[in-house]
Amino acid sequence: MDPVSVGLLAALAGGAGGELGRQTWAGLSALVRRPFRRDAGEEAPSVSSGEAELRRLEEDPTDQQQAQALSTALAVRAALDTDFRTGLAAWQEQAELVSTGDGTVHNTISGGTQHGPVLQGRNFSGLSFTTPPSVPPSPAAQPTADADNGDSASPPVRG
Repeated sequence: MDPVSVGLLAALAGGAGGELGRQTWAGLSALVRRPFRRDAGEEAPSVSSGEAELRRLEEDPTDQQQAQALSTALAVRAALDTDFRTGLAAWQEQAELVSTGDGTVHNTISGGTQHGPVLQGRNFSGLSFTTPPSVPPSPAAQPTADADNGDSASPPVRG
């Protein structure tokens, strides 16, 4: 299992991601506060459940050392507690959906003509378009002028 991103933990503790971010942080808090159950037959040294690290990061979300300490505590606990590891993996899948602002987006449109909707941004979902894209006029329907005499090379289009 991959360790939980220090940047993600710090961002969520600091309130990034709006309501979804707050719910995701609350989910991690509830997971960490579950009773620590070591796998059967393992005599492990006393390790942190992650609660103290979670609380310290909540107090100072900008402290990268606290975020690293929480990430480490989560990884150690996941290695010793199968139920926690399963819950943490599910939590990480949900957490990936939260936009914490830790990425950049570069949108560029150049050259040519776009026919239809053009979206620029990040993390679009649930979009639908109810109008068909416009169809560009065909080149054969466009009148052309003869440079020498001004006559049209094709009959004029009347509408």
